Amino acid sequence: MAHDFEVAIRGGTLVDGTGAPARAGDLGLRDGRIAAIGTVDGTAARTIDATGHVVAPGFIDIHTHYDAQVFWDRMLTISPWHGVTSVVMGNCGFGIAPTRPKHRDLIMRTLESVEGMSLAALRAGVGTEWPFETFPQFLDAIERRGTAINVGALVGHTPVRMYVMGEAATEREATAAEIEAMRSLVGEALRAGALGFATSKAPTHVGYGGRPVPSRAASLEEIETLADCLAAAGHGVMQATIGMGLFTDEFAAIAQRIGRPVTWTALLGGMLGPEGHRPVLEQMAKLRADGVEVVPQVTGRPLLFELQFKAPFIFESLSIFQPVSAADFEGKKRIYADPRFRHAFREHGERGALSVRWNKTVISACPSEPALNERNVVEVAAERGVHPVDLVLDLSLASELEARFRMAVMNTDEDIVAELLTDPTTVLGLSDAGAHASQLCDAGAATHLLGHWVRDKGTLTLEEGVRQLTSGGADLFGLRDRGRLVRGFVADVTVFDPATVGCAPVRRVYDLPAGADRLIADATGVRAVIVNGVPLREDGRDLLDPESPLPGRLLRGARTA
Repeated sequence: MAHDFEVAIRGGTLVDGTGAPARAGDLGLRDGRIAAIGTVDGTAARTIDATGHVVAPGFIDIHTHYDAQVFWDRMLTISPWHGVTSVVMGNCGFGIAPTRPKHRDLIMRTLESVEGMSLAALRAGVGTEWPFETFPQFLDAIERRGTAINVGALVGHTPVRMYVMGEAATEREATAAEIEAMRSLVGEALRAGALGFATSKAPTHVGYGGRPVPSRAASLEEIETLADCLAAAGHGVMQATIGMGLFTDEFAAIAQRIGRPVTWTALLGGMLGPEGHRPVLEQMAKLRADGVEVVPQVTGRPLLFELQFKAPFIFESLSIFQPVSAADFEGKKRIYADPRFRHAFREHGERGALSVRWNKTVISACPSEPALNERNVVEVAAERGVHPVDLVLDLSLASELEARFRMAVMNTDEDIVAELLTDPTTVLGLSDAGAHASQLCDAGAATHLLGHWVRDKGTLTLEEGVRQLTSGGADLFGLRDRGRLVRGFVADVTVFDPATVGCAPVRRVYDLPAGADRLIADATGVRAVIVNGVPLREDGRDLLDPESPLPGRLLRGARTA
C-alpha cells in the first residue's frame, strides 16, 4: 500500500526554529523533506505520537571536533543522543586534512595534546592507511563511509600549515611562497565544500613536544590572506580561537575585509573578569549595526575539566609548564617532584586566578586514596597542612599521574552566563564534542540548555531556546534548508518532552579504539531524532545498525540546499 508520507509526527507542539510562538500541529515527511505542516491529512508508513512533546528542527552544533572520530564511529556518539542532527567540525584550526603520509603521526600527536584525544585511540581508529591526503579527498572519504547525522567541516589552519611547512610550521612565520601555497590549499578546500576556514592563537593550544600548534606561529598577514579565500569563494565562515594579536579588533578588520562572517571562541563568564564581557558585547553590537558580522560563541554550561597531570591542558599556557609539555612521562614526574617547580606553581597561583580555582576543584578519582574521591582540594589540603598545589602533585605522583581533579575553570557565574545567552550578538557554540574526551563532555549542551536555561530558570523562552539551537547556527553557516520547520526544508527533526528534557551527569566509559576512555552523558526526555526524513533514534535507543546505510549527509559549502 502506498502511503502519503514516510513519517507522520502527530499531536505535538510545533516550535519551528524561527522564534515564532509555538503552535499545535503535525508534520508529514516525504522524500527526506518536510512535505506538510500544521494539519496533515493522509496515511504514513510510520507514525510518531508526539502528544505532550515539542516538535522542533534538528539541533545544529557548530563547534565540534569529530574530524578523527568520524572514521571509527559513524554514529558520531553522543551528539544524536541529545537531539543533534548536524555538526560542524574542524574548529580552532584543528583537523586531519590535508595531511601528507609522513606527517600523520605528528598531526595525531598534535590532537592528542591540544584536544585531549588518546593517541592510541587515534592510531587504532583512523588506521595506518588513511583513505585521503588532501581536504577534498577527506570530504569524499567521509561521504563514502556515511554518517548517522549531517557533517560539515572547516578547513583547519594547523594541518594546512603542516602540509606546506612540515615541522617548521610550529617554529616560524611563513614565507610569501609558503603563504601562497597555503592560500591555494584553502581555496581548494572551499571549492570542494569546506564550510569555512578555522584558526587559533590560543596560548592553551600546545601541540606535540610542548610546541605551539602551527597556527600560533602565523603572522596576522598570513591569517588575513587565508581568510581572503572566503571572499574569493563567496561563501563560508572564518572561525577563530582568540589569543594574543587575534581578538575583536582584528576580527572586525577581517570581517570588513572579506565581507564574510567571523565567529570566535569563546566568550565565557569570568574570562575577562566579572564585567569584562560587557564592553565586548557592546563592540559586537556596534559592529552588527554597521553590517559587520563578528559573532562570539557562548555556552550555557560551566567549563568543567577532569584534569590529570599527565596531560595538564588547562595549565599549559603557563610558562612554567613549558618543560612539562615537552617532557615524557618520567620527565613529568621528575618535574612535579622538584621543589623549585612547586614553588613557581604556587607563586603563579597566588598571582592569578588559580588560587580561586582550587576552591572549586574536587578530587574526582584518586587510585592511591579512594576515600578522597569527591573531596574538595582546599579542604583536604588544609587538613594535611599543605598547599593545594603540593596536595594535587603528591596525589598525582602517588598514583602514577592517574589521579583526576575536576576543576571549574570558567562560566560558573550563572548571572553572567544568562547575560551571554540572551545577548542578540552571540551564538551557541563550544560543545567541543569529540574533543577532550577523557577531560570533559559538553556534547549534551543542547539538552542542558532546554532543561536548565529554558525550563528550570526561565532565562530563555522555549521558542528562543529552540531558535538558538537550530536556525541560529544554520543561518551563520549558510545551511539554507535546515534549522527551521518549513515546507520543502530538509526533514531533520527532534521531538522532546519539555518537562523532562535534560542532560544527565557525565560518566566514564572505555569504548574508544584501543580501549581508551572517554566521558559521556545520557540525554533525558528526547523522544525521537529524525535525520533527512529517516528516524534515527527513539526513546533513547538507536533504530539503525551502525554498519547499515545511514541517513546523514555531508554538508558541502554553498551546496547544502
